[in-house]
Amino acid sequence: MDLVLEAADHHLLTPYVYPKGWPEDEPFRQLLSLFAITNLGALALYLLFGTLSYYFIFDHELKKHPQFLENQVQREIIYALRSLPWISVPTVALFFAEVRGYSKLYDNIEDSPYGWPGVFLSMLSFLFFTDMGIYWIHRGLHHRLFYKRFHKPHHLWKIATPFASHAFHPVDGFMQSLPYHIYPFLFPLHKITYLGLYIFVNVWTISIHDGDYRVPRLLQHIINGSAHHTDHHLYFDYNYGQYFTLWDKIGGSYKSPSAFEGKGPHDYMRKLRENGSACPNGDTDKTK
Repeated sequence: MDLVLEAADHHLLTPYVYPKGWPEDEPFRQLLSLFAITNLGALALYLLFGTLSYYFIFDHELKKHPQFLENQVQREIIYALRSLPWISVPTVALFFAEVRGYSKLYDNIEDSPYGWPGVFLSMLSFLFFTDMGIYWIHRGLHHRLFYKRFHKPHHLWKIATPFASHAFHPVDGFMQSLPYHIYPFLFPLHKITYLGLYIFVNVWTISIHDGDYRVPRLLQHIINGSAHHTDHHLYFDYNYGQYFTLWDKIGGSYKSPSAFEGKGPHDYMRKLRENGSACPNGDTDKTK
């Protein structure tokens, strides 16, 4: 995050926002700047990629599903916009620690313990580490002690749109992002790689809420895609993972997506169309 902060200082903050005599490395100034940058960046990622996904990928036919709420898209966006500033508070504290040099982030490839191979390995280890962390945090948030207070708001969206991706209770949102922020304090990671991964995880979070279930057949039971996460919203106790199905299989919470078996929301809508407005005969859909 110090790369972003330096760029903001150089091109905007120092000449136009802060007094000339306020040093760029002064802690309080850095906290203020990081708070603004984090909120603006999160807002831009959410609205830009959420909007693109909503208009070009999300199947609007799903808005006719019986479990789709009235004014749901507006409610998802409003909930996310209210939560993001609160999520950013502890996030900024971690970014501040990075900027002050407490992480293992490095600037140059030469600083990588294993050169370019180390950079690529760190990308893979980041994905597997964060997938593991999110799995256990997410599963923990489904415990009765935490679910109703923190995680249930995200499950209001049974048939989610891309805008549901960041519509979390602030505690829930920060806890599930925590593995991303912990990683560079434990393992070496190139700074630009970290920024790229940070953008990727936000886009991925949007993608698993977009209702597009297409995954290469060989990867259908390896990659945790939108079909898997849709069943998580519908059935609750399955598919807690973020990128992969590995930890769901280890933890006994894996469910083959109903969309891959002809029983997903799109299939439900097709049966409704075939039968008029009545529920399909013999329907056992647990989403009602």
